[in-house]
Amino acid sequence: MPRLPPCGTLTPVPNIGNPILQPYELFIGLRYTRAKRRNHFISFISLISMLGMGLGVMALIVVLSVMNGFQKEIRARMLGASPHLEVVADGGRLHDWRAVLNKVAQHPQVSAAASYIAGQGMLSFGQSVQGVMVRGIDPLQETAITGLSDKMKAGALNDLRSGEFAIVLGSDLARTLGVRLDDKVMLITPQGQITPAGMMPRLKQFRVAGIFEIGMAPYDNSLALIHLNDAQKLFQLGEAVTGISAKLRNIDLAPLVAGELQSQLPPGLYANDWTHQNSNYFRAVQMEKKMMFIILSLIVAVAAFNIVSTLVMAVTDKQADIAILRTLGASPRSIMKIFIVQGVVIGLVGTLLGSIGGIVLALNLNVVVPFIEHLIGVQFLAKDVYYISELPSDLRYHEVALVTSMSFLISLLATLYPSYRAAQTQPAEALRYE
Repeated sequence: MPRLPPCGTLTPVPNIGNPILQPYELFIGLRYTRAKRRNHFISFISLISMLGMGLGVMALIVVLSVMNGFQKEIRARMLGASPHLEVVADGGRLHDWRAVLNKVAQHPQVSAAASYIAGQGMLSFGQSVQGVMVRGIDPLQETAITGLSDKMKAGALNDLRSGEFAIVLGSDLARTLGVRLDDKVMLITPQGQITPAGMMPRLKQFRVAGIFEIGMAPYDNSLALIHLNDAQKLFQLGEAVTGISAKLRNIDLAPLVAGELQSQLPPGLYANDWTHQNSNYFRAVQMEKKMMFIILSLIVAVAAFNIVSTLVMAVTDKQADIAILRTLGASPRSIMKIFIVQGVVIGLVGTLLGSIGGIVLALNLNVVVPFIEHLIGVQFLAKDVYYISELPSDLRYHEVALVTSMSFLISLLATLYPSYRAAQTQPAEALRYE
């Protein structure tokens, strides 16, 4: 028969539970987390902290995915209507353009190159007048540079033939003017001609040969395409062009290619890549993404403060339990670990729930948003205000890992002060009135 310990001898705490499979700090911390407390308000605050942490993580993941989607979608649409790289001349006239075209086309990163003419004008149809950006192109070469031929809603880009004075309009521009295929529109250019009545603008009638839709208001509202030879006659350029456009094999190397071409070009010519042409926009998107990350991180911070208040109330509620554990031989560090476990479990569960919810919502945003728009009868992104009318999403798992790690670290830091207060509990003071 085993010998009983002498009267008054206390069994040391480390023997509670199974010390090999589950340390007693972890055991008690998990027990406090899932046990039914006498004070239900503490349980309610704990649940709110968990849900707040999950909401903050989910919001961060979804917003970052939407910002990535915006950047990716707009970049794709921009490059679908504009070249990756352009070479332009001072004064807007490039006379010896064939030599420049050959030099650009010989670069190993350039997959296609073509000449173009850019100008401004006004389109008139009936009582409607609209300012436009006129671009003169060679349809066969333009197909290899941009994706405009795939964006045609009516007609074809190849219907632009030299000498026929045909024009291809953006969908919103055609809708504003009220024109359809084969309608006649009047193109007015600022390059005037001298008449007995004085300087008069040049007028030329064009036949609408096609309508395209890119999905971006700046192009659909104001871009008009005509044949390169017709543009030379219209703008009185003779054999000159405005510049050379090029498509690159790797668009991320555009700044490097532009720098290399610039060193090979004669004075008066400049190579501009797509990152330089749209630098203000992409810098704004990047800045907005960083600010949204900081602002939405405050939701996680608020949830962390809730964890602090939850643990402070739990420490107050468990004063007698802490004193008994200290009397049984538990060290202040062990008491601290118990409440760290409790806070970490709240933060970990909230972070995991938020991560799962954020990933699921980001991957199905194209279904959820139209459903909400149909339900409330409101379109979140008006096409005439924003570049795109759909809410895109581009989930990047390294950002999910960053958000998850940051949230877990914040929840861990939030447990330190309440756990330290629990470790400073004096058994005699706590048990005085028990």
